[in-house]
Amino acid sequence: MRRSNTAPPPERLASRRALLGAAGLALALPRLAAAAPTAAPPAPAAAPAAAPACHPATDWAAFAARHIQPDGRVIDFNTPQQQSTSEGQSYGMFFALVHNDRATFSRVLAWTEANLAGGSLARQLPAWQWGRKPSGGWGVLDANAASDADLWIAYSLMEAGRLWNDAAYRTLGREVLALAVREEIINVPGLGRMLLPWPKSVASGPLWRLNPSYAPLQLLRYFQQADAAGPWNEVIDNTLRMFGAVTPKGFAPDWCAWSQDSRSFVADPQKGVTGSYDAIRVYLWAGMLSERDPARKMLLLSLRGPRQALAENHAVPEYVDTVTGQVRGMAPLGFSGAMLPYLKALDAADALSDQVARVPGGRAAPPAPNATTPPVAPLPYYEQCLLLFGQAWLDGRYEFGRNGQLQTSWRTLCRPNRPA
Repeated sequence: MRRSNTAPPPERLASRRALLGAAGLALALPRLAAAAPTAAPPAPAAAPAAAPACHPATDWAAFAARHIQPDGRVIDFNTPQQQSTSEGQSYGMFFALVHNDRATFSRVLAWTEANLAGGSLARQLPAWQWGRKPSGGWGVLDANAASDADLWIAYSLMEAGRLWNDAAYRTLGREVLALAVREEIINVPGLGRMLLPWPKSVASGPLWRLNPSYAPLQLLRYFQQADAAGPWNEVIDNTLRMFGAVTPKGFAPDWCAWSQDSRSFVADPQKGVTGSYDAIRVYLWAGMLSERDPARKMLLLSLRGPRQALAENHAVPEYVDTVTGQVRGMAPLGFSGAMLPYLKALDAADALSDQVARVPGGRAAPPAPNATTPPVAPLPYYEQCLLLFGQAWLDGRYEFGRNGQLQTSWRTLCRPNRPA
C-alpha cells in the first residue's frame, strides 16, 4: 500500500517515540547504577543506538486477534451478553485504518452492515448493541443508534476512501454522515443545533440529555470541511459552550443535560455529575487535538482537573464529582492510556512519565512462550481501546490535522503486523 501524503513530519513522530524510550531509561538508570561494580574502570563511550527499522504494533495485532472474529465482529468478552456494539465496530475500523490493515477494515465493515444496519449503512444507522438474547440465540439487543459510533464510522469510511483511494468507502461514509445529520442532530430549544447521543425519535425535552465524550472536536472539524452546508459550525460552537459550562472544577461529566426551561446546561437527570468511564474519553480526544486548532487552548484549560489532581500526587481517579472536584478510587490501566495524549498536550512531562511507566503492562500483547510468571488476564475490551488510542498516538502512528484529517505513518509499521 502506498503511504498517505499527509503524514506528520518525521521529527515530530520521532519525538513522541523518544518519550517512551526516555521514560523507560529513567526508570532503569537507578537499578543499573546500583548493580554496577564500584571499582570498575570507565567503559568506553557507546555508539548511539540505531533507530529501529520499523515500529511494532503488537498491541493492535493482539487486540485484533483476541477481540475481532474472522467474520469481523468485535466482541466485548466482559459482558454477560458477550456483546458487540456499534462503538466497538467503529473503533475496529479506525484502528485498522491507522495500521493500514485493509482486510480487517473490510471484515469489520461487512459484519457491521449485515448485523447492525439491516444490510446497508447507506440506508440505516447501526444498532448500538448486539449479542446473546435472554430468550436464546443471537441478534440485536437494542436497535437505537449511538451517535458517537456513527460519527466514527462515517469518519473512518471517508478517510479510508481518501487514504486508500477507494471511492466506494468515501461515498458510503458520506451517506452515513447524512443519516447522522438527519437523525441525530436537532435544533434544541434555547440552545440551537446539537448532536444528540441517540436518534431524535427517542429524545425529548425539557431536559435534553447529552454525552460530552460523543463529540470529538477533531471529527466535528473534519465534517465541517467535508459538509460545508451542514450544521457543523453551530454544533461546534454549542459543543464548546457545553464544555465551558459543565467543567467548573476542570473535570468533564459522563453525561449532562440542557434545560430548555432555564436555558442552561444542568446535571444529567439519571447519571448526575459524576465523571468516569465515559468522560475519560473527553481528555483523550482533547489531548489529540491538533496544535493548530483555535479552540485547543481553551478546551485544555476547561479540562485542567486531571492535571491538577496528578500534580497533587493523586492517582488518576476512577470517579470524580465534577461540581466539588472530589475524587475517589484508582482508575484502571486504560485510563492511564487515555491520559497520555492529554498530558503530552499540556507539557506535563513528569506526570506523562509516570503514566507511561504505568501502562506497558496493559499492552494487549501475549506473554513470551518461555515466561515463568503466571499469565496475566487480558484487560477488558474498553481499557484496551483506550490504551490503543493513547499509545498509538504517542508512538506517532497517527495524529489529526488542523481540519481533522487523519495523518498516518504507515511506513514506520513493522510487517507482518501480528503479535511477536
